[in-house]
Amino acid sequence: MEPQRPLVWLSAAPDTEMQATLRLPGWQQVRICAQQTPIFPAAECIGKPVGVCVLSELDATGLDNLRAWLEILPVTSWLALVTRRQLENTEVCRLIREYCQDYHTLPLDSRRLLNSLGHMWGMQALGATMTDPERISYQDYVLDGPSSHIRQARSLLRRFAATHEPVLIYGANGTGKEAAARFIHEHSPRQHGPFVVINCAALPESLTQSELFGHERGAFTHALKARKGRIEAADRGTLVLAGADELGPTQQSAILRFLEEGTIEPVGSNQPVKLDVRVVAISGTPLDEQVAQGHFRSDVFYRLGNLTVTLPTLRERLEDLPYLARRVLEASGGGHYKLGNATLLAMAAHPWPGNLRELQNRLRQAVLLARQLQLEPEDLGLAPTSTPARAQRFSLEAYRARADQEAISTSLALTHQNISAAARLLNISRVSFYRLIEKHHLQLPSSHIAPNNQDQGDLP
Repeated sequence: MEPQRPLVWLSAAPDTEMQATLRLPGWQQVRICAQQTPIFPAAECIGKPVGVCVLSELDATGLDNLRAWLEILPVTSWLALVTRRQLENTEVCRLIREYCQDYHTLPLDSRRLLNSLGHMWGMQALGATMTDPERISYQDYVLDGPSSHIRQARSLLRRFAATHEPVLIYGANGTGKEAAARFIHEHSPRQHGPFVVINCAALPESLTQSELFGHERGAFTHALKARKGRIEAADRGTLVLAGADELGPTQQSAILRFLEEGTIEPVGSNQPVKLDVRVVAISGTPLDEQVAQGHFRSDVFYRLGNLTVTLPTLRERLEDLPYLARRVLEASGGGHYKLGNATLLAMAAHPWPGNLRELQNRLRQAVLLARQLQLEPEDLGLAPTSTPARAQRFSLEAYRARADQEAISTSLALTHQNISAAARLLNISRVSFYRLIEKHHLQLPSSHIAPNNQDQGDLP
């Protein structure tokens, strides 16, 4: 007997008349009530490739909550159930387009639903068989996780994917910029077209035009036959400029006409070629800063930076650490290993300068070196958090102190170092503001004298 395939059923209520009468042989349903506040799913929902979201039971307010659930649940393919009248609603159509691979209108046809779910499951299984387990990397799950930072980035990427505008992706090394570019391509109308990545850092300046635009036969020595360029190879698809900040001035000038008009001219030809290419640029440094320093052309920047998204560092998404660590371990053949509290604390205290790439390397090392099923901080090459200073960093008092310090510095920056205005912004007295500065040993702005204790009841 074949094992039942898991199916996530997301609806407005945990038990509905539709579910009571619906029979889906071969499927084991994991039911989630969409009216509840979205939380990171339980273990039975992790890695489920197929799901059904019922839109017919939701009002306009419920759509926003459903969207939050769709963002946080790790389901690969969704099928929406809607009424025909709902398809006249722009918001409903936008949600289906952004999150779902298929939709059915009510009344529900069980046979048709089974066929669609089976097709979606089969396509996911086919994709899984084409992936070599030894080659799975953090790029395959870098955009997953429950933290607000990665959910916001995912939401932006999904919205940008629906357009044909250029997208500029920023992020530190190891944050998954190329994975974000592929996410845009796979969720766009061009998903069945080519996906071409150009490593700008490895593009020789002398060969830029030939590599990007191609050349005609006899255009130069050794040009024995015509050759299509990388840009033309991306026609009707997506072109990724990886490391766009590495482009030299001559290379920037070379691609300007293509970015502006969508045309190229192969070397040795005087006939322009019109192309339909969506450009996604990846940069490790902000291009506007490069423009200000005179290292990047402003006209090229403004043609690349219509839509911008910045990927968070691992330090900004510590909530995702347990989930990401589990994915790394499973992809590395270490799914049976466990992470104890001491190890998780050590991981949370680590700065992770290499982000997801470093996390992957350390956990793969731990799988090779561990002598027991519970991984210790030393297995990852991390120092334990047993020292008082490191343990104290994760106390509630420490988090409150960091919140106070951030509030003080931000309010002062917004009010140009004006103590009274900063206190009003935080809705506290000037005396309370000074006490916070003294408590956290912060430096007073110049030309300010702390008030005496007689003023402690005064409001700003």
